[in-house]
Amino acid sequence: MIKVKGLKKSFEGKQALDIVSIEIGAGESIGIVGNNGAGKTTLFKSILDLLKPDDGYVEVEGKKISESQDWQGCLNAFIDETFLIEFLKPKEYLEFVLQTKNSEVGVDELLESYREFSNQDIDDNEKYIRDLSTGTKIRVGILSLLAGSPKYLLMDEPFAHLDPTSQARLRKLIRKQKEDGKTVIVSSHNLQNIAESCDRVILIEKGRVVSDIEVTESSMRKLGEYFVEE
Repeated sequence: MIKVKGLKKSFEGKQALDIVSIEIGAGESIGIVGNNGAGKTTLFKSILDLLKPDDGYVEVEGKKISESQDWQGCLNAFIDETFLIEFLKPKEYLEFVLQTKNSEVGVDELLESYREFSNQDIDDNEKYIRDLSTGTKIRVGILSLLAGSPKYLLMDEPFAHLDPTSQARLRKLIRKQKEDGKTVIVSSHNLQNIAESCDRVILIEKGRVVSDIEVTESSMRKLGEYFVEE
């Protein structure tokens, strides 16, 4: 389980996060939605201990992330392209990630397992990550997320820059991870992608949780109306 309690973060006096409580249980698929500047990425970076909160804490598997590094072995994340090592080729980078996770699975086996989501540029032994399209970079990042045996997968705007076919394949991939018992936390501006891949949605605005709902036809319709009204 991931717990976020009393989490506050400000930048230059402007409050970015004020989360009273979020609890994410094992095996859930959670969509985090909100307008630009709502605090989604700040929340994700706080969960990853990349930002130190002004107050409050995050727990993973019952341990505060600020007091232990044990959680790092069970949570994989991809926030953006800066997570990648651009002077490596895609397969070199994925091999590096697999080694850091002490995985018994090799890069070719990883790619074969997710062949539908990969593409030829990832297999290309000549291209460096820096020379790939943004969409392909995102694919590399998501594939690296699957390395090892993580219990928790965290993705910030993974649908961005993916073509419609790749978005559909990513939705399928997210559902499959949940079926395999993994916890998936994903942010997106696209409510349809969230509705088709997650079973719970947390709406954040101005750093606060506005609603925390199960995905149903009526709840997603109301959520869509909320953004129209905004």
